[in-house]
Amino acid sequence: MCRAAGTDGVGDVRSRIPRQQAQWPQAQAARGADDDAGLGAELTEVVAGARRRVVRGGDRHIDTAHLLHSLLECDPEVRAAFGEGATVARLLGYLVQRSIGYGLRWQGSVEDSGGLPVVEGVTGFSPLAAVCVERARERAVRRGDGAVRGTDLLAALVAEPQARAVEVVRRAGVEPREVVRGVDAGAAG
Repeated sequence: MCRAAGTDGVGDVRSRIPRQQAQWPQAQAARGADDDAGLGAELTEVVAGARRRVVRGGDRHIDTAHLLHSLLECDPEVRAAFGEGATVARLLGYLVQRSIGYGLRWQGSVEDSGGLPVVEGVTGFSPLAAVCVERARERAVRRGDGAVRGTDLLAALVAEPQARAVEVVRRAGVEPREVVRGVDAGAAG
């Protein structure tokens, strides 16, 4: 269950906007993303939160910034990867701003994977987000665990220089490579 950043675990982050029916084109594009992602039970709520943002924002696909936003709201380990202080608040601030202007230059465009191969069979995700989901799965396998953790997805998101999530992280004053090193150190410890 998603918990708001900085809460004591009591307050659930639930949309006060009722779920939209999958009649809008963007809702249909994102509808199956949580089913198709294959991320497991731990991240189902993360993908569902990202999907709700797609619908509310009128976007066509779940992109890496949608996933980062949902991870920050839902996963205390992801928030911890950004350390103490105001960093998480800055990140969330930038991510909220995307829906009111900051992200307008992203609207109507697809987050592309560039030269990376497109992952087939993952509906609702931008090509780059689909690649990051696949890389998160690979991280879990290398760790010897079939379950993809939020930190696996975070590391995959911030390791891709073309990701919108990386742009947000950098704007918040965080070096993406440091986040990946921190996640890797936490996984080893």
